[in-house]
Amino acid sequence: MTTNTMNTSNDFSQREAAEDIFFGQVVINWARWFVIAAGVAMVMILTDTPNDLAVGIIPIVGLMVVNFYLHGRRLANQPANRNLIAISSLLDIGLITTVVAIGTQNSSIGLDSQFYVAYFPVIAAFSFVMPRIASVVYTLIAMSAYAVVCLTVNSQVISDSGIQWGPMESVITRLIAMGAVGALASYFWRVQRDRRRVAVD
Repeated sequence: MTTNTMNTSNDFSQREAAEDIFFGQVVINWARWFVIAAGVAMVMILTDTPNDLAVGIIPIVGLMVVNFYLHGRRLANQPANRNLIAISSLLDIGLITTVVAIGTQNSSIGLDSQFYVAYFPVIAAFSFVMPRIASVVYTLIAMSAYAVVCLTVNSQVISDSGIQWGPMESVITRLIAMGAVGALASYFWRVQRDRRRVAVD
């Protein structure tokens, strides 16, 4: 009896995880589309020359390619698995960080780049879908990537005279906000899991 109960519980947990991935990847795909739309708008508004436009739009095109591929798999009844979602989400962080690092003008890189807001929807979407441990790791990766960019490509934070605490406070505030988004989304994921299990019981 106990063995049957354990098998039933394992089967339910596996089915639950599969449903999270199957339905949740739609959230991730739409979050990525919002990031793409925001990126295109910011690049169009902030660029002054064709060269700036070309540099700024390349990472956005990368995000579009990823999203078209994942949408195509879903339409072909071959939805992405957990590993593919993790890889594509890490690519999101890489491309967003690239935009923040290179900017669209010399005056809008690193800390000055407003494109850091693109981290928020991808962190939230990932945390809505993936288990808590994966969400924590993903959020920390995004926070670390942004911190490294702000500390290395923007001289406002660290200069010859040392750390500038005004800009550093801005970096810390943004990092706290990113962590809060990931934590709240992960908490919501746990609440939904608990409600589902109570309903099944």
